[in-house]
Amino acid sequence: MKQNRLGTSGIVVSEICMGTMTFGKQADKEMSFRILDQSIDAGIDFFDTAEVYPVPPTVEEAGRTESLLGEWMKGRDRNSIILASKVAGAAHGWFNPPVRGGKAALDRVHIRQAVEGSLRRLQTDYIDLYQVHWPDHGMRPEDTLEVLDELVQEGKVRTIGISNEDSYGLMKALWASDVSGFARYDTIQNNFSVIHRRCEDELAEVCRREQVSLLPYSPLAGGVVSGKYNDGQLPEGARFSAYLKNGAPRQRRMAERFVNPKSLETTARLVEIAKEADMDVVTLATAWSKQHDYVASTIVGVSHEDQLAPIFAAADLELSDEVLKKIDEVSAELLYPMGTLLGA
Repeated sequence: MKQNRLGTSGIVVSEICMGTMTFGKQADKEMSFRILDQSIDAGIDFFDTAEVYPVPPTVEEAGRTESLLGEWMKGRDRNSIILASKVAGAAHGWFNPPVRGGKAALDRVHIRQAVEGSLRRLQTDYIDLYQVHWPDHGMRPEDTLEVLDELVQEGKVRTIGISNEDSYGLMKALWASDVSGFARYDTIQNNFSVIHRRCEDELAEVCRREQVSLLPYSPLAGGVVSGKYNDGQLPEGARFSAYLKNGAPRQRRMAERFVNPKSLETTARLVEIAKEADMDVVTLATAWSKQHDYVASTIVGVSHEDQLAPIFAAADLELSDEVLKKIDEVSAELLYPMGTLLGA
């Protein structure tokens, strides 16, 4: 599998990353281990987790995913595995993280508590990529970056990244690092898929110019691009089904951004494009996500090993210019009719 560098760090990772937020909830221990084993066999060496996983967590569940990963890694060559985790942001994020008494923050005390907890659960003495899960725009970025820099200097963390941030927030953090001499964010992990292309408006250019790697998560838009919502039903066990049925207002709004008439029509058109190209639409969407010069690794997530084959089929696959043009035409017609994407 192709390997790419994370930003300007010394870390090189597989172009597909296995996300783990379903492990310990939708996927039990045995299934999680089978998914991890098959990922390794397929050439994936990059695994992403977080202190609050599985999602959505209860107080008792938070950290369970890291513990499963730590158990799975026992007896394996730690240096052959690139491990990413995240520190939860403040409780005013999109959910209230049930960690550190529900008072998660991005200050020195809480980041120290978070990283020590993750290291303990993961049964390792360092984390390759440590990320801020959600930024806190009410804090000075220097206060967060200073302690993250200390973790890098101490060898507990190899490099740092941020998640769910916008272009302004990323540039402000990079500027703060440059002025203060702190470690810079080498990665940004944001929602990016063939039906959610906002990263192309501005963030892509920031990533290119500042040499920050994008790590797209949810390349299937929460499973919408797989087509499982296109029969008009809410599939049992699916995350957006739960959000639409019983989710909090913010969760429901998030689900409605992806499960709506335009996205479902786009998915139907993408399915046809995939059929014409003789591939599964999951393969098409995964390949499309990683086929950007500013993307280092696309984060995929599954809850069952049966979902792996079409994802693995995207490894080393490059979509033709003809297929890419057809995808852009569908996006322009259904999702971005005003030409908001750069170059549109």
